[in-house]
Amino acid sequence: MAEYILETRGITKHFPGVLANDNVDIKIREGEIHSIIGENGAGKTTLMNIIYGLIRPDRGEIFYRGRKVEISNPSVAIKLGIGMVHQHFMLVPPFTVWENIILGKEVIRRGVLDKDSVCSELEKLMKDYGLSVPLEEKVEDLSVGICQKVELIKLLYRGAELLILDEPTALLVPQEVEELFEILNNLKRQGKTIIFISHKLKEVLRISDRITVMRRGKVVGELDGRDAKEETLARLMIGKTLESPKLESYERGEEILRLEGIKLSPRLRNINLTLYKGEILGLAGIEGNGQRELLEIITGLSTPEGGKIFYKNREVQHLDPKTLREIGIGFIPEDRQRTGLILDFTVAENIILGRHYKEPYTIKGKLNLPVIKKTASDIVKDYDIRTSSVDKYVRFLSGGNQQKVILGRELHSNPELLIASQPTRGLDIGATEMIHSLILSARKKGMSILLHSSDLDEIMTLSDRIAVIYNGEIVGIFSPKEIDEITLGLYMTGARKD
Repeated sequence: MAEYILETRGITKHFPGVLANDNVDIKIREGEIHSIIGENGAGKTTLMNIIYGLIRPDRGEIFYRGRKVEISNPSVAIKLGIGMVHQHFMLVPPFTVWENIILGKEVIRRGVLDKDSVCSELEKLMKDYGLSVPLEEKVEDLSVGICQKVELIKLLYRGAELLILDEPTALLVPQEVEELFEILNNLKRQGKTIIFISHKLKEVLRISDRITVMRRGKVVGELDGRDAKEETLARLMIGKTLESPKLESYERGEEILRLEGIKLSPRLRNINLTLYKGEILGLAGIEGNGQRELLEIITGLSTPEGGKIFYKNREVQHLDPKTLREIGIGFIPEDRQRTGLILDFTVAENIILGRHYKEPYTIKGKLNLPVIKKTASDIVKDYDIRTSSVDKYVRFLSGGNQQKVILGRELHSNPELLIASQPTRGLDIGATEMIHSLILSARKKGMSILLHSSDLDEIMTLSDRIAVIYNGEIVGIFSPKEIDEITLGLYMTGARKD
């Protein structure tokens, strides 16, 4: 019997201008939880996509249970016993849970889908692995935590023995993280092997038997989970020790933003909120409770059905996004690719979006290319945007570097109010530290920031006050000093209200 369930030898993969994997060797023991960590662009996702058959390596070998294998596509991986839960779930929202689980592996009897047989098998599988999901409900009506369980059951239904989980806690509240860890430990006890990809070092240290660290396409360390420390992992990942962001006390300035009775059916029901100059107001909530709709209303992307918005005592709920930018409101959108960037524009073109029609970027109706490139080059340097050129299409940047393009663009324009939605989602600890530092520096200079994040560590660390949204209403406003993450999670799930 092979010592390792999975082994890669010399995996190498080039993309245009990037060496994503550089002679990567990893060894995964059967029945362990093995975490793989690294900065954005370190090569983690590329390696996992190669193992799962989504892309082919330029060279190198993969061994599964001691046998060399060619994984040409995900179907081959699944037949071998390798399954993957992606960060963005691969589910069909209008379908029921059971329909999603069996999709592509249907049981047909006499030309008809045998639902009774399928559901009976799924009930047994859930009982065996301690998982429970509502089989008859539609996926679009489920929480993120339940959707994640559905993805796990999909893999188990297909006989997966090795499960790859990509950023599985990114959207979960503390209670859901605890439940997930309990599930993963139960799967391990039943002989399953788990590869756990995460940026959250505290979670990695809690759940891992072993930890592999990657940097710039190479493996730079392998540690026993029991012996590893956060400082050691951070130093291996980014080559330096991290400093915790220091939130300095501030004196509340004048009111800069006030929401009165904001309504938008069916998501928002009577939102009242006030933000002051030089304050970071954190907005905490489980995805789907109205925070996206609220931020779109504040930034002019949609219009409320009722209520008023005041910016510096001026009523603004009727203004469009362009006008709101002109009067000093910046926006970091939640979905960088759909609403933050134009992927087939260059880095330079994306950096001046929203100001492209103004001097000095446009003179007499023509783009001033030397000024645009100089500005872009300065921002690339200041914000450590890793790109070979400002003329490179932004679609070819890693997710973290795409996010830094948006952040650089918004902060460079020096807005008085910044609406920041998930500013560090998907970023590694080095990039996150830098962005936290930039946000705190902007606050120190008097900028007001409405911070929406699913990362409670981020909310607790950066916010002067925290507003919790649940089912379209603000259910509590707290100082980070007077509430812990567990209690905050109870408000976010509706278990507690003021």
